[in-house]
Amino acid sequence: MKPSTVKYLSKKIMTSGEIPLLWGHFGVGKTDIAKEIAKETGRELIILIISQMEPGDLIGLPSRDSEKTVFLKPDWWPNKDEVIIMIDEINRAHRSIRNAIMQLLIDRRIHNHVLPSGAWIMGAANPPDEEYDQVDLITDPAFMSRFFHLELSPDVDDWVNWSTQEQVKSEVISFIKEYPEYLSSDNIVSMRLNLRPSPRSWYKLSNVLSNLSENDMEKYGYVIAASIVGSEAARTFLSHLENKVELPNPKDLLIEGKNLERIKKLANEEKVSLILRINNYFESLNEEEMEKLLSDGYEKTIAENIKNISEFVPKDAMFSVLRFLNEMVERNKGLKKAFYDKLLEEIAIKLGDSTWMEGI
Repeated sequence: MKPSTVKYLSKKIMTSGEIPLLWGHFGVGKTDIAKEIAKETGRELIILIISQMEPGDLIGLPSRDSEKTVFLKPDWWPNKDEVIIMIDEINRAHRSIRNAIMQLLIDRRIHNHVLPSGAWIMGAANPPDEEYDQVDLITDPAFMSRFFHLELSPDVDDWVNWSTQEQVKSEVISFIKEYPEYLSSDNIVSMRLNLRPSPRSWYKLSNVLSNLSENDMEKYGYVIAASIVGSEAARTFLSHLENKVELPNPKDLLIEGKNLERIKKLANEEKVSLILRINNYFESLNEEEMEKLLSDGYEKTIAENIKNISEFVPKDAMFSVLRFLNEMVERNKGLKKAFYDKLLEEIAIKLGDSTWMEGI
């Protein structure tokens, strides 16, 4: 998304009491966006570069109070509502620092220090590319589910407007207008996140949607939803709001063989959403459910219904089911690995065409 859009959505998210996390390459304007929001809303901006901090810098130093130990406020701790705390370089910080910051994200407090009720929080991170010095890839869903994840990419028009206000030399501005490809060599942001819905994420989404106008919802509804519940859930949610056709239930399709004819009536985009729902269904199965399906011989039924579904959906979309199951075989052990392996084997037998398996 271009900077002006990210700034607008970040303000909406923080106004709702939630936390945006801006993902973008170096120099793309993450800190400038925070500064502009602070200026426009009359707030003080506190920037915490947590990759350069120790846990004590965040939680304050211990002190003796009578017969107990208390923690003094760190020097950055705000004392007023009109403030934005920007937690920068989140994915370059050590795990111990991220653990220390969790209480701030969850409870808006650290130890006995409570944030002013009107304080806003936002975060920033570089994409998890090899060129950045990062301690580890953040995969903890409990940590990442605290944020609305917004991708920030450079935009020539936005940069020209900004640079004019910042009195950048006209020669530089005219050059970028003439050669926009030189504004940045990094235009693609890959967050490598697997955002999944949870009761908490739907609650957070509801908070933000309450502050969106009808026009905002039309323009940004999917982007906002996908940034917290993931693309597949967001797509289905928006389709539901628009009163589009309801997607068949994956369990009914795969186990009972119901509603197969309904797939014919779906648009291609809805068929892709259905395939994603099928993948999510497979991933959500627990070991007890897998054991029961195997003991009752349902892997053959599922394979047969997968073959029936393949007659109604694009082949590329169907390939994603096979690739997903193959990935689950490689990622899991024990019963789960055996289940996905057996299921993939049965599907290969039912499809009967070796070209299908070449797709994975």
